[in-house]
Amino acid sequence: MDRAPIVWRLATVTDIVAETAHAKTVVFEVAGMPAHVPGQYVDVRLTAEDGYQAQRSYSIASAPAAGRLALTVERIDAGEVSPYLTEELRRGDQIELRGPIGGPFTWSVARGGPLLLAAGGSGIVPLMSMLRHRAALSSTIATTLLVSSRGWDDILYREELGLLGTTEGLAVHHTLTRSQPRGWDGFSGRVDAPMLTAVGPAPGLAPLAFVCGPTPFVEHVADLLVALGHDPAAVRTERFGPTGG
Repeated sequence: MDRAPIVWRLATVTDIVAETAHAKTVVFEVAGMPAHVPGQYVDVRLTAEDGYQAQRSYSIASAPAAGRLALTVERIDAGEVSPYLTEELRRGDQIELRGPIGGPFTWSVARGGPLLLAAGGSGIVPLMSMLRHRAALSSTIATTLLVSSRGWDDILYREELGLLGTTEGLAVHHTLTRSQPRGWDGFSGRVDAPMLTAVGPAPGLAPLAFVCGPTPFVEHVADLLVALGHDPAAVRTERFGPTGG
């Protein structure tokens, strides 16, 4: 079957959801865009009245659906693109998108598991696409998610992750690196080897590992997984700097 060409398409905003004080999810309808594979991304292009263009790449947060996708964007105050996407866009507005793009950092239920997902901050976005896809197919593939956030109010999709964590086969863990609320019983501090060992799964179960977040986080966690005995070929990584500038 021929794949649809990766070209620029007009995308219409159908919904905007506040996730945290600094991040929003924008939902688009995109005529002609094929369904993505969880873990893929799209390019976003904005064009000013004088013809100046700015382009950024954003991971897709939604489960696969032809012609529809959600992007979660963290506002970078000095950025060119993220302030517009998070503060200026309204329902019915149109922008240009190109995609879906990407292959190595992708997963679908057909690939099986078990899964070990590790996210630093907004690195949860492509992993959320995987989790939503898993839920949409009522999969019970053994899956562990470890999310590292600065504080409780910085956790993206916090309520949805709480609900997903009650479904069969999925364990959701959080570590808060800077501040913890009163009575916090989760992990604290940076991800380390004891934390990864505690959440599992063990290397002997041959999990597929997906690690996404800022470059220092990704390199640190990937190195820890390999040192713990995980197969380097089974550890997939997606690195980024400050997202959405």
